[in-house]
Amino acid sequence: MIPQDRLYQITQRFEYIEAQMAEGQGDIAQLGREYAELRPVVEEIRAYEEVKDGIEAARVLLDDAEMRELAQEELTELEARLPEMEAKLQLALLPKDKADARPAILEIRPGTGGEEAALFAGDLLRMYQRYAEAHGWSFEIIEESQTELGGIKEVIAHVKGQNVFARLKFESGVHRVQRVPETESGGRIHTSAATVAVLPEAEDVDVVIDPNDIRIDTMRASGAGGQHVNTTDSAVRITHLPSGIVVTSSEKSQHRNREIAMQVLKTRLFDLERQKAHDARSADRAAQVGSGDRSERIRTYNFPQGRMTDHRINLTLYKLDQVMQGDLDEVIDALTADAQAALLAEMDG
Repeated sequence: MIPQDRLYQITQRFEYIEAQMAEGQGDIAQLGREYAELRPVVEEIRAYEEVKDGIEAARVLLDDAEMRELAQEELTELEARLPEMEAKLQLALLPKDKADARPAILEIRPGTGGEEAALFAGDLLRMYQRYAEAHGWSFEIIEESQTELGGIKEVIAHVKGQNVFARLKFESGVHRVQRVPETESGGRIHTSAATVAVLPEAEDVDVVIDPNDIRIDTMRASGAGGQHVNTTDSAVRITHLPSGIVVTSSEKSQHRNREIAMQVLKTRLFDLERQKAHDARSADRAAQVGSGDRSERIRTYNFPQGRMTDHRINLTLYKLDQVMQGDLDEVIDALTADAQAALLAEMDG
């Protein structure tokens, strides 16, 4: 049963924010964010209450001989709709991850499997680029180093757009590939892997870095393939001494590099804090989509069989070509629904 007082509080808060914004009062940016968060919830509350009010009105009309038949018809229809409205409202009321609407830093690194793993890391990069393109997001590569055969040793990208982290956060983990490498003459299937990390971009208020805690080195940029590389002393490496996190950036401008590296460092530190909070919360939680552990094998891409399997929800799709072209919505929607179901079960329990 949905508590009425909670619905009343949310609606009151929404109407108060609406009035404040109309009068130009308060912190407009902050109010605007809260307004955008609450609006879809309030729309579901109003739709749900409209159906409940309709049911009450129809019941009253059952006593009227002339209106009884029409009222019964209306009542049957509205009562059939009520469970669906309740379910939609419960989803809207689920606690939101505050980071869902943020841009993300996407990091891809080859795991076991040598050159084949590096080539697969490149395939994953292109898959996410296409997915971002299909959603109208911007996808900026801020650090990339390649192998001689065109594979990826490491790539870090900045993805910006609507609900980026919400859509990409389930991609963190180990992605395994099974296929016959082009270099394999005997036609044997090899298994290799790449690791993906998706971190919500930190805002300045999230992380304050003490200048004494960092060491900044400038160095000559170098790398294979000549991509994102120049021969000036512009590359920047920042070491965060307390955590041991090291970030590098090697764009053309040293000033821009410092900016990028600081942003990535803040994002990694923010993620570290989120992971700690997540671990504390989930210590006694039974149901969750994966553990959030980046070393967990989450997905297998089997090329000979043309299938992709997500091990967390036992979902297998026989459309690997489309998936590698960035058609990820089906699996991301399923993972999101599974996470919501786990949250609902947790709230009921």
